[in-house]
Amino acid sequence: MGVAAGPIRVVVAKPGLDGHDRGAKVIARALRDAGMEVIYTGLHQTPEQIVGTAIQEDADAIGLSILSGAHNTLFAAVIDLLKERDAEDILVFGGGIIPEADIPPLKEKGVAEIFTPGATTQSIVDWVRANVRHPAEA
Repeated sequence: MGVAAGPIRVVVAKPGLDGHDRGAKVIARALRDAGMEVIYTGLHQTPEQIVGTAIQEDADAIGLSILSGAHNTLFAAVIDLLKERDAEDILVFGGGIIPEADIPPLKEKGVAEIFTPGATTQSIVDWVRANVRHPAEA
């Protein structure tokens, strides 16, 4: 499969019951300002809604923002649904209040990267540019 033409397309989503979306909106704006097409799904999205949107919008990546503590369950559900829908080419990354101890298991499950508080918007933009459509060598 070749490299898609046009800007990188990223779905930014707030899964679950978490009602705090300021960080997700900041990241969505930073990605947009960097020339990417961003689809922000809004609050209280189910993993099914997020994956459905990503497939419908022909997204290259999904960025999940979770502050509620449900990251292990919700990230895994999104990854599993992408596999079920034969859409594993959509890269999943995320951020929020995620304990350091939870990051390695999330990456083993298939989450490409986790950004914790203190990550700069530029570091996230740079990571997306380097890894979406052009995966870094493992």
